[in-house]
Formats: sequence, C-alpha cells, structure tokens
Amino acid sequence: MWIGWIEFDLLLGDVHSLKEKRSVIRPILAELSRRTEASAAEVGDHDLHRRARIGVSVVGAEPGHVRDVLDRADRLMAERPEITLLSARQGLASSDD
Repeated sequence: MWIGWIEFDLLLGDVHSLKEKRSVIRPILAELSRRTEASAAEVGDHDLHRRARIGVSVVGAEPGHVRDVLDRADRLMAERPEITLLSARQGLASSDD
C-alpha cells in the first residue's frame, strides 16, 4: 500500500474575512475531491483570512498511480486564478516503511 500527500500554502486574493475565506476555500476543496478522487481538507492557517493550507491525500496499490493523483492536484491548484500558490510539499510512503 502506498500513501501520498501534498500540502499547498496559499495566498488568497481579495478576501477580508473568514467568511469570505470559506467561500473561496469550499469550492477548491470540492473540485480537488471530485477531480482527483482523493481526500482534501483545509489543514492550517485557520485563523488567517488571506492565507490557507490545503492538504490532499491518497492511498493506492501502486506508487505511480499515487504520484499521478498528486500531480493532478498540483496542476489544478496552479491553474486557479483567485489564489497564489506559494508552495507545495509532497510526500510518498509505503506501508512497508
């Protein structure tokens, strides 16, 4: 079994409250889950209205499939005009580790 994750550090555009932040983040999480078939969640910077950390994780039988899913998530985030992708960190582990 292979476990992969990617964490995105985001700068949000014209957002002035946590309520506006949720209205930007919610559709991003839904699209990531729908288009990658992986789990996506806001994983940090909850109290900052212009910053967000989003994590995506996937479990699969083959490392190539896990990497493909993470790469797809990375491309989806890079294409979003309403955010600035500050960084992305990835990890891949085997259950045998």
